[in-house]
Amino acid sequence: MFYQCPLCHQPLNHASQQWRCENNHQFDCAKEGYVNLMPVQHKRSKQPGDSAEMMQARRVFLDGGYYQPLQQRVAELLDTALPDEAEALLDIGCGEGYYTAAVAAQLAQKRRMAAVYGLDVAKVAIRSAAKRYPAVSFCVASSHRLPFADASLDAVLRIYAPCKAQELARVVKPGGIVVTVSPGPRHLYQLKQQVYQDVQLHAENDEQLDGFSCEIIESLAYPMMLPGEQAANLLQMTPFAWRASPQVQQALAATTDFACETDFAIRLYRRSNGH
Repeated sequence: MFYQCPLCHQPLNHASQQWRCENNHQFDCAKEGYVNLMPVQHKRSKQPGDSAEMMQARRVFLDGGYYQPLQQRVAELLDTALPDEAEALLDIGCGEGYYTAAVAAQLAQKRRMAAVYGLDVAKVAIRSAAKRYPAVSFCVASSHRLPFADASLDAVLRIYAPCKAQELARVVKPGGIVVTVSPGPRHLYQLKQQVYQDVQLHAENDEQLDGFSCEIIESLAYPMMLPGEQAANLLQMTPFAWRASPQVQQALAATTDFACETDFAIRLYRRSNGH
């Protein structure tokens, strides 16, 4: 399966380090192996997505294994739900590929031939992912304009990433699946206490995806004990980092042990066979 041109939606063909459509729109492959399918007119800012600092903090935190239970659970769910003849899977908002690579490894273990794709709007994250995980095909692209043909994907993984339901319904095959992860009510509650005076629980997310039925809803929650450096990394990779004062960041980094809860809401949706 190939990419679709983000400008005219014709199939892209790969030749001599380039992806090109019949209308002669062309996109170069970077030396790291990824392709940038984010035309400049689709960008909302000069460097959309996470900064290099956020990406680096996330990589160090994830390499510490603190989210490994989530990584393993989504890989198992997809492995169990996908048919043997599945051809293509996409991780939307894949960042530097931590979950994407685990899914690819799980499928490869079973000798499945499905191609695994990772997509993110942040070029710095995709460049890092492509260097580290050559088994996955990575692209820079918008989650609101997926560069894939209609009904071309057997599965989509979406961890925290925004994506319109109609776009998911467009690219996922009838009978295909979408696995989503969102914050449960108490996710990172103690970290939020460091930033906000009045801490609110995350709202229960009862997301309905038009064209899909929800087959599995489960919660994954466990405590973490973090050294200060990793607590600071965790803060850096969350949306509430923008609200945290430098004093909060410094205090976290100086902590010996920081106790914090995780609370993930995991859902599996199946695409209906109709339109």
